[in-house]
Amino acid sequence: MSGEFLFALQLFFIGYFVLLNGGYLVLNLLSMLSLRSYMRQRAEYGTDAPYLGIEPAISLLVPGYNEEATIRTSVRSMLQLQYPDFEVVVINDGSKDGTLATLVEEFELVPHPEVVRRAVPHKPIRGVYRSLRYGNLRVIDKENGGKADALNVGINVARNRLFCAVDADSILQRDSLLRIVQPFIEDERTVAAGGTVRIANGSEVRGGFLVKSGLPRNLLARMQIIEYLRAFLFGRLGWSPLNGVLIISGAFGLFDRARVEAVGGYRTDTVGEDMELVVRLHRWHRRKRIAYRIRYLPDPICWTEAPEDLGTLGRQRSRWQRGLAESLMFHPPWRFGWRAGAAGYLAWPFMALFEWVGPLIELTGYVFMIVGFLMGWVSPVAFTVFIAVALGMGILLSVNGLLLEALSFRVYNRSRDMLWLFAMAVLENFGYRQLNTLWRCRGMWQWMSRRKHQWGAMKRSGQWGRM
Repeated sequence: MSGEFLFALQLFFIGYFVLLNGGYLVLNLLSMLSLRSYMRQRAEYGTDAPYLGIEPAISLLVPGYNEEATIRTSVRSMLQLQYPDFEVVVINDGSKDGTLATLVEEFELVPHPEVVRRAVPHKPIRGVYRSLRYGNLRVIDKENGGKADALNVGINVARNRLFCAVDADSILQRDSLLRIVQPFIEDERTVAAGGTVRIANGSEVRGGFLVKSGLPRNLLARMQIIEYLRAFLFGRLGWSPLNGVLIISGAFGLFDRARVEAVGGYRTDTVGEDMELVVRLHRWHRRKRIAYRIRYLPDPICWTEAPEDLGTLGRQRSRWQRGLAESLMFHPPWRFGWRAGAAGYLAWPFMALFEWVGPLIELTGYVFMIVGFLMGWVSPVAFTVFIAVALGMGILLSVNGLLLEALSFRVYNRSRDMLWLFAMAVLENFGYRQLNTLWRCRGMWQWMSRRKHQWGAMKRSGQWGRM
């Protein structure tokens, strides 16, 4: 290779990492401004969640597959939520373990035949059950079809205008519904809103609710706390004021049921059904020139169990990357129409450049710069600049995410916990983020090779089910 070509490659990879981290720093600034405004508005309500007395009824849709370990506690927590009018619809997607039997025993379920409308397609239903103990709980047993298919069943069965999709391995904070419904009350254009997902490993769960936050002993789970803070508190919060949120986590999102039915429900041929639906809602409203808003709120909290082993975590991240690639590929920006807005003109290119193809460029950059330095192709100055940009700015971003947490909600109150998280914000840049890049590249390969999609199985500790 010629010297000019090698020099050009060095400039390209250094420039890309500067652009990557610079883009996230801009998002960080937007998040700080948005969070400041949000916290000012939140202070007007006081510490309690706002209750106006006009909250619309909500249907909680809880799809589950082989969730025997946590389903009891998750459903119990949802039945005790602080909200005036809601129902819980659990969809058992052909589980092979004791998920259905656990539900029948715990909640005294009995068969309850009912006619199910067919607004969106789904696999056949095997049975409908209602609870003798809770009048607002129903369980749907259906043939296995995947999470998206299970959610489509829930949409057809739901009785209320708004539905909230919640993972069966998650528990909601008691006031989460009161907080996440606010955009629908304040602005009739709102069609979807997402909350924050936090990691519950190491926290104390009692009676179906997380009563005391804490750090997990597992270092892998601790690093994921920083990753989640970075993804939610400035990844999505930065896009919300621009109406450019492209992802609402499948673990916790509130939707206008009529609008979701209008776009055809959840797509079943993707592993990223949550993101794909949100991007499709953007595209549908833009093409039809219908005013709409898709929001992200930082304080409605959903707690979930994070993987604590490399194998499970790697499969999860590969699956997320594949879902992102599918969602962007299904809906390129030119299909949004000429009035594509921030979603089509800013968010889509940003996600494509830094999240979709970004892992491939990052991995190639790391390999080239390290090998090139060892072989003498890359000068010490260029290598030092690359490391400073790739690692130094990465640490800055992680610390900024932790800073947003410290300046706002302070879920982790103990000084010791914050010191540990600060250490994780630094250490995750030396191995963990590079490993994440490798897993995401594997997800890209799976997407390009068109691997068959399936439920994302994860090892469960079962700890919540015993509390």
